[in-house]
Amino acid sequence: MKAAVAALGALAHESRLAVYRLLVQAGPAGLAVGELQSRTRIPPATLTHHLHALRRAGLVDDARDGRSIVCRADYAQMNGLLAFLTENCCGDPSACAPAAACKPAATSNKSTRRSRP
Repeated sequence: MKAAVAALGALAHESRLAVYRLLVQAGPAGLAVGELQSRTRIPPATLTHHLHALRRAGLVDDARDGRSIVCRADYAQMNGLLAFLTENCCGDPSACAPAAACKPAATSNKSTRRSRP
């Protein structure tokens, strides 16, 4: 439970979530920090801060490759978080085997914003 709280806390920031999604999409090869910065346009010091938060949560690891630092998503940690979140999917585990069968409720495309008076 503590690992899930740490991971969700780290992902609860728009920039960190965007960085993490890029790393997941990059696959096992990962992305160099410079490439992450180029794609996200997050200032270098701020990106470093966000990467540290993702590392502390166990979602990302990195390794030096020559002059670059390459970051990679930790897929085992990601899958563990997904397993934790879907553990009681649909309220009846036997109804959701596999968890992917648990479909989200349909949502309306209508805006829920209220107009200003």
